[in-house]
Amino acid sequence: QFELVESGGGLVQPGGSLRLSCAASGFSLDYYAIGWFRQAPGKEREGVSCISSGDGRTYYADSVKGRFTISRDNAKNTVYLQMNSLTPDDTAVYYCAARALDSDVVREPTIWEYNYWGQGTQVTVSS
Repeated sequence: QFELVESGGGLVQPGGSLRLSCAASGFSLDYYAIGWFRQAPGKEREGVSCISSGDGRTYYADSVKGRFTISRDNAKNTVYLQMNSLTPDDTAVYYCAARALDSDVVREPTIWEYNYWGQGTQVTVSS
């Protein structure tokens, strides 16, 4: 059974940091591009970051560039999203997803391209 499980969400004050993890079971992340998406209440799900298979090239949405860092540890079959300088606008449910199509290509994450999804983890930025 292919499964992705996110963890690391929580409540943090503005300016704080969180590190989200996306752990895979039942398949190897080595051959997939991994995207992070988020969905705030009343808004559409948006792609915020992506890391390719192979050499691990990365993409960031303008809204998170310079603050978020995506990385992968293939030995642990896990992808991370380090989030710094968080603001209330970052409040959302964060999802990771795996893409087999063009996995070695990094591009803006698009929902329909992703095959497997985690259940999401809540990130709340508030004082």
